[in-house]
Amino acid sequence: MDVRKILWPTDFSKNASAALPYVRSLGEKYQTEVHVLYVIDDLGHQEDPWYGELDKRHMEQIHQWEEKKAKKRLDEICDSYLEGCPLFIKHVAVGDPAKKIIETAEKEGLDIIVMASRGRRSHFGFGSVAEKVTKNATVPVVTVPAELQET
Repeated sequence: MDVRKILWPTDFSKNASAALPYVRSLGEKYQTEVHVLYVIDDLGHQEDPWYGELDKRHMEQIHQWEEKKAKKRLDEICDSYLEGCPLFIKHVAVGDPAKKIIETAEKEGLDIIVMASRGRRSHFGFGSVAEKVTKNATVPVVTVPAELQET
């Protein structure tokens, strides 16, 4: 198995961080690039918005604020937990998380996706994002069990 590039998608939850030891171990063993991805939900394109209609400018401001916070959090994670990996690359995207994970893997030529089996929004053993990624990715997906508790 030739692993040069790993993708770890995170929603910054405790569950997502369960995959970090595996990402770090693979990254150190194979001396890979580690791509870390956070996806901002595109609230402006929800089918049934519970929050009311927001104008485009307001949505852009929300996305800019969340992107700034996400980049800061990604810096902290990479500095604290991935220092043994030779190269880590941070990505922030806006849209459907499963689609953006798959798109990033394809665009960046990644070899493997390592992610938690569920993130912060799932109350079941396997989250819908993990399920969609596992079923549709063109590269291997390693899912790491997460605790079945609210995060």
